[in-house]
Amino acid sequence: MYKLEQKLLREDILKLYTKGFTKPEDFKIGLEYERLPISTCSCKAVDYWSENGVKDFLENFAKEETWDYILDDKNIIGLKNKHDTITLEPGAQLEISAKPERTIFEMKQKIDSINAGMKPILDKFGVTLLNYGVSPYSTHKSINLIPKKRYKIMAKYLWGILSDVMMRETAGIQCCIDFKSEEDAMRKFKLANKLSPFMTAMFANSPIRGGVDTGYKTFRALSWLNTDNDRCGFCGKISEEFSFDDYIDCVLKTPMIFIKRDNLCFEVNGDLTFSDFISNGFEGAAPTIEDYELQANLYFPEVRMRNFIEIRNHDCVGGDLKYAIPAIYKGILYSNGAMDECEELFKHLQYKDFAELRYNVPKNTLQSPVKKAKVLDYAKEILSIAEKSLKQDQTGEELFLESIKEYTLKGLTPADVLLKNWHGSWNKNLKKLINYLSEKP
Repeated sequence: MYKLEQKLLREDILKLYTKGFTKPEDFKIGLEYERLPISTCSCKAVDYWSENGVKDFLENFAKEETWDYILDDKNIIGLKNKHDTITLEPGAQLEISAKPERTIFEMKQKIDSINAGMKPILDKFGVTLLNYGVSPYSTHKSINLIPKKRYKIMAKYLWGILSDVMMRETAGIQCCIDFKSEEDAMRKFKLANKLSPFMTAMFANSPIRGGVDTGYKTFRALSWLNTDNDRCGFCGKISEEFSFDDYIDCVLKTPMIFIKRDNLCFEVNGDLTFSDFISNGFEGAAPTIEDYELQANLYFPEVRMRNFIEIRNHDCVGGDLKYAIPAIYKGILYSNGAMDECEELFKHLQYKDFAELRYNVPKNTLQSPVKKAKVLDYAKEILSIAEKSLKQDQTGEELFLESIKEYTLKGLTPADVLLKNWHGSWNKNLKKLINYLSEKP
């Protein structure tokens, strides 16, 4: 490693967030959509290296659709086409990150187009991409990491008892939101954190793992609770005084996993925080802004601050259900009136109430207690607020709430319906489960 004389300044870090300021009329919404590659024949997770596996799929898709490779040490770890990407999570889960759009209709059109290009190749290979939150049959012990250097280091470092499950078995949906100022960003950030356990409950979709009913309706959420408490959960105490500087402090005090120099990774293994790195360097190296960006990317709170707000806590779901997620956030976080209503809804809840919910929701979802009420009561109010706001926008995007209303207004989650079938007409048949969770044309 080499020495740098210039000290990393707080103002340089702050610019990473303030550069996200966007005029409200230019607000867009983004979606990151992960799915599990599963063999339609064996029901097992599809490996990166195997014949007709994930690497072969990426090569074929790139050729057919003229996408470019994303490489890590000459290994294909994803594809890009202008602002759209298809990348791989540690266990070869495929993630579509489409360019943010003004409307959810445009977002749907883009994702449908990418899916249409993927489907013939997947069909030829006997692979389906599962709209589900956890691997239904293969467990992490039989799922290899893809050849991306940072994943090997992360797998070695992350100390939670379910960190391997999180890395290799799970798939989620993330939503990205714009902000106009620091005040607006912090208001949305705090409210998104408060919404997160309720949204986790509403979209719970990962009860079957290893071929059995786990007793949890979102095993994916459980895995995040047992990954690394230093870098997961809520960022700070979601207090009224929270700021960009407070968020930066959370990143700075988090133990470092590794440092990257000249395409080489040097393991730190949590022996110092980023604050220590700024103060004392590491083996002759001083921190750069790129080091901070890496540290921030290796920080995994429920809601993550970037030059946009990234909300990360939902199981993968399919069909129009996946678009209900951005519809709820757009309806609430892009309307001052809707934010007022949500803040009023949550005003009697304290930090400890939201923190306790994170531990109750994986098992009990909508039936989790919240003081004298249940998550279900809040979920119905959240949907009502979002729907009213979207109707006022007159874009027609309230249509995307219909799919989740079919569940929530009946007191159900996707996991509840799946479990009823699993223990009923499917008779615990994995192939019926796989067929149910596969994207239909």
